[in-house]
Amino acid sequence: MKKIFLYILAGSLCFAACKKDDEVETFVEPEDINVRNSYDEQAIQKFMDNNYLDSQGNIKAFSSTDTADDNEKKLSQLSPQTLPSGVIYIKRAGAQPEDSTPPSTGVAIGDSTQIKTMMRANYYLATETDGNISLGNPGTLLNNIDGSGSPVTDPMFYFVKKSVRVAAGQNSSYYEIEGLKEGLKYFTGFENLPDANTYNLQGVIIVPSKAAFGRDAHYNYTGYSLQNNCFVFSFQIYKANLRPTGQ
Repeated sequence: MKKIFLYILAGSLCFAACKKDDEVETFVEPEDINVRNSYDEQAIQKFMDNNYLDSQGNIKAFSSTDTADDNEKKLSQLSPQTLPSGVIYIKRAGAQPEDSTPPSTGVAIGDSTQIKTMMRANYYLATETDGNISLGNPGTLLNNIDGSGSPVTDPMFYFVKKSVRVAAGQNSSYYEIEGLKEGLKYFTGFENLPDANTYNLQGVIIVPSKAAFGRDAHYNYTGYSLQNNCFVFSFQIYKANLRPTGQ
């Protein structure tokens, strides 16, 4: 009888151990906003160390097996500028209006500037697993580079029309990503590139969650909550002009 009991006990312990090994650890959002901000900062730095820009300004991950990218510079080596809000912008050499052939005077981007853009906009949740902090798998907010191939004017997360927000009873922060607007002010747009022109992305803007939606309610862009998410934008401004009045 004693042996049977010991066998049962050993079997139970083995089952419990196996079950624990099979369990997938689920990330739990920290309650402390300072911890969230620290996760974002560390994960963004790792992202900049693990990625580079290709010949058209697309963000690419370094390969561990292909030596073709060994001479590429990390994003963190491309003079990233960090604003007080935590927003980071990287201006790509050779891709600004003044670098074009023939050179052109870029149009400053301000609060009243309407933009027509080719853009890849991804969102990421910075997580911690077993002490490893990194950005998770990307989700797509906008990608007309791999999608329609046509520039889009004033995406809603950049500028929402007054008629839209008034009808919904919301303010602009419910729709717009403030960190993107802030970062774009350090770039100039082209005056009027033809829509058919092949894109040559001007740079990167990385927005930590505190400069995006943070933990606030927001417009349902993707069917998923974008709270606590960081955003990475790579873009070219095909046309920048004064937005029509009344919008």
